[in-house]
Amino acid sequence: MSVKIAVSGAAAEAVDRIVPQLVSDLVASRLTGGDGSLWGPDAEEEANKRLGWVEAVAVSRPMIDDIYELRDKLREAGVDHIVLGGMGGSSLAPEVITRTYGVELTVLDSTAPGQVLAALNDRLASTAVVISSKSGSTLETDSQKRIYEQYFSDAGVDPLERIIIVTDPGSPLDVSARETGYRVFNADPNVGGRYSALTAFGLVPSGLAGVDLEELLDEAEAVMVELAVDNEANPGLVLGAAMAGTRPLKDKLGIVADGTHILGFGDWAEQLIAESTGKLGKGILPVVLDVDSPELSDDLPDMQVVRLVGDWDDTREVADGDIEIAGTLGGQILVWEYATAVAGHILGINPFDQPDVESAKIATRALIDNPSKPAEPAFVDGDVEVRGTPDVVGDAGDLAGAIAALLEQLPDDGYVSIQAYVDRVAHPQLASLRDEVAKRAKRPVTFGWGPRFLHSTGQFHKGGPAVGVFLQITEVDDADLQIPDRPFTFGQLIRAQADGDASVLADHGRPVLSLTLRNASASIPAVVSALG
Repeated sequence: MSVKIAVSGAAAEAVDRIVPQLVSDLVASRLTGGDGSLWGPDAEEEANKRLGWVEAVAVSRPMIDDIYELRDKLREAGVDHIVLGGMGGSSLAPEVITRTYGVELTVLDSTAPGQVLAALNDRLASTAVVISSKSGSTLETDSQKRIYEQYFSDAGVDPLERIIIVTDPGSPLDVSARETGYRVFNADPNVGGRYSALTAFGLVPSGLAGVDLEELLDEAEAVMVELAVDNEANPGLVLGAAMAGTRPLKDKLGIVADGTHILGFGDWAEQLIAESTGKLGKGILPVVLDVDSPELSDDLPDMQVVRLVGDWDDTREVADGDIEIAGTLGGQILVWEYATAVAGHILGINPFDQPDVESAKIATRALIDNPSKPAEPAFVDGDVEVRGTPDVVGDAGDLAGAIAALLEQLPDDGYVSIQAYVDRVAHPQLASLRDEVAKRAKRPVTFGWGPRFLHSTGQFHKGGPAVGVFLQITEVDDADLQIPDRPFTFGQLIRAQADGDASVLADHGRPVLSLTLRNASASIPAVVSALG
C-alpha cells in the first residue's frame, strides 16, 4: 500500500465538484512539471523557483551514501547521540521521521536556556550536532552552533569533527562553514523549508541518527506516478480539494492520528499547511488533535476532520464528513505536499511565500539591539505575571478574569492559539492546557512551542483570517546561558522573541494575553485552575 484516501460529507461534495476541473486543467502534471503559473501571475516567479521538491526523491538519492559514510565514521569515533539544531521545517520533518522509525534524535528547536543546557549536558563526549538552516542566517541555529562550538572546545573535542552543517549553497552559513572546515551538506535551493522533508534537511539528521533512508525514499517514489497523473483518483488532488474546496469553506482542519504507525505527523503537517495557506486574510488552520479531543465532540461547523488511520479496509465506511487517509511515511509526506500546493491553487494564494514571518524576526532583533526592562505587568496573581492588550487586561484583576476577558474576544468562527515559550523538555505538561482551553472555549485550539512555531504557524497568525485570540506563556528561567560572541543570552533571546511576537500580534489587532510563570512547576496548576 502506498497512500489510500476516502472522503465523505462536505469533503466528498468538494472532491466531486472540484477534482474534475483540476484534472481538466492538468494541475497534477503541470505541478509535477514545475509550472509556476498554477498560482497566478503574482506568484509565478517565486513558484518557479520553489518546486524542486517534486523531484526530491531523485535529487536526494545520490547523497545517501555520503550520509551513511559519515554515520559510520562518527560511530567509529564513539558517537552514539545526534542532536539537531534547526527550526520549523528543518526540525519537524526529522522529528517525525526518526520517531516513526524508532530512532533517537535530540531535536533542539528552542532558545529556552534550560532546554539548551539539558541538551549540552547530555552525553556531550559522544554527541554530534547537525546545524540546519536554509537561509544560513537563522538566529536560533546560529546561537546553537556557537554554544556547541564552545562546549566541545572546552571539553577537548574538535568542533570540526562533531558539527555538521546543512544549508543552501552560497548561504552565509555555507560560505563560513566551508572556510572554517566543517562538513557541509547542501540542500536543493529550489525547495522551500516547509517542503524540504525529503531533501538534505530531512535526510541528513535522520540518516545520521540511523533511519533507513532508502526505504523512506522508496515509499515516496511509490506514489510519484499517482501524483503526476491527471485523473480523479490522484490522492494529492483529492486531499487538496477536500481541504480547500468545501462550501462554505471549512477553514479549520483537525488532524487526528487514529491508528496510524506514523508518530508526530500532525505537527509536521501543521507547519506545512499553516505557513503555506495563511496569508491575504485566507488560509486553512491545521489543528492537531487526539482521538478524544473536545473539538471532535463539539460538532464545529467550520472544522473538517482528517484521520490518519492504520490498516486500510476498502469496505469500511468513513464517518460522516471525515477524510480518512492511510499510507507509508514517505508516501504521506509527498501526498500532503502536493495537496497543500493544490489547496493554494484552489484558494488563490501563493503557497511558497511567507510574507508575515519576517515581522516577528524584525521585532525580536529590535528588542535584542535595544534591550530594555520588560513592561510592568498589569497585575500579578500568585506567581503569575499578567500582561496583555488593553481589551484583555484592562478590567481584569486576577488570572481567571484575564482568561475570561481573552475568551470573550473569541468570535464565533475564531480559534485560540496557545504559545508556550518555555522549556518543553522540563514542562511537557503545559501541552495539557490545549484540551482545557478547548473544553471551555468550545472552539478549535492550537498549541505551539515557542519559538519554533514562529517559523511555521506564525505566518497564519498574522496573515490568515483575523479571528484568533492568543494566550502566550513565558517563564522566568532558573538559569541562563550566554551566547558566545553575542551581547545577549539565550534567556534574553527567547524573551525578545516572545515580546516581539506579542507586539506584532497586537499591531495586527489580535487580542493577546501573556502570562509569565515565575515558578513554572507551581504556576501551571494555577493556570489550569483559572481555566475551570
